[in-house]
Amino acid sequence: MIIPTLRCDKNLFEKDLNGKNYIVTGANSGVGLETTRQLVKQGAHVVMACRRVDSAKEVAKSFTSFKGTVSFEQLDLSDLESVKLFTKRVRSKLNKIDGLVNNAGMVTSGQIPKRTKQGFEMMFGVNHLGHFLLTESLLDIINNTEGSRIVMLSSIGHAGSNKKRPNIHFEDLNYENRNFNRTDAYCESKLASLLYAKELAERVKDQDSTVVSVHPGWAKSNLAGKGFTAFVQNVLLTPVAPLLTIMSNEDAAQTSLHCLLDDDVPNHSGEYFSQNSLLYSDKACRRGGWPMKSPNPNAHNMKIALKLTEVSKEMVGLK
Repeated sequence: MIIPTLRCDKNLFEKDLNGKNYIVTGANSGVGLETTRQLVKQGAHVVMACRRVDSAKEVAKSFTSFKGTVSFEQLDLSDLESVKLFTKRVRSKLNKIDGLVNNAGMVTSGQIPKRTKQGFEMMFGVNHLGHFLLTESLLDIINNTEGSRIVMLSSIGHAGSNKKRPNIHFEDLNYENRNFNRTDAYCESKLASLLYAKELAERVKDQDSTVVSVHPGWAKSNLAGKGFTAFVQNVLLTPVAPLLTIMSNEDAAQTSLHCLLDDDVPNHSGEYFSQNSLLYSDKACRRGGWPMKSPNPNAHNMKIALKLTEVSKEMVGLK
């Protein structure tokens, strides 16, 4: 069974984005690059927030014929000091932020937890805490920008299955005592992204800001790394990619772009938008939805979301 890819209304790509400012993390490759490319085509200015600035400058050479512009800022989400320096630089240059796309993400390898510079488990630190500090540090500018939007990249991984639903383990967020499982850690970090979007949407509901979380789809991105996992994804599975709903980065960027550009999205602040995927254990979810109800009951628990925000503030030094 081939499930059709959800695609943006073509009219959205005709919108004039001249004068609008966007920040996209991980903008130098994969879904982040294609999201950036489309926004610049439509006349926006995009801050390409990347760990490898040289890579961003190289890929941006293909933007020279577009109406919009880009700038480059170094951002290492595994180091909170790098996040602080990034936000300081952005605040000195931008007085409005129309969209923040927390796109960058990572999966670690091995059976031993890797650590961020501040000692957090790497996936929770990068996928959630780094973006949490980034968003909170720029929130006043975002809230003061008319019609602003924040897009948090979550993942199908947050959903789990009836046998095992990911949850937030406040008693040991950094795998200091739990047996480490990199799949579990990744799924928990992506549940955190979804819950943060839900909590933040409620917190800014009286502002002119929209916050959503998305599953962009299973794309041929750098998330798989450079080892055997990448070889399986990008080579061995290519003949059956349509059946597994492995898609191009351009197709995977459709969900983020829809959430940034569609006029109806502000009516669904706090909700989850998903591309199709046969990898959903819950069959009813496989066609995706803009928006779609998560099958994980923990993704709807506002008590968990509120506690996550409070704990995250303490972890990143905002309290």
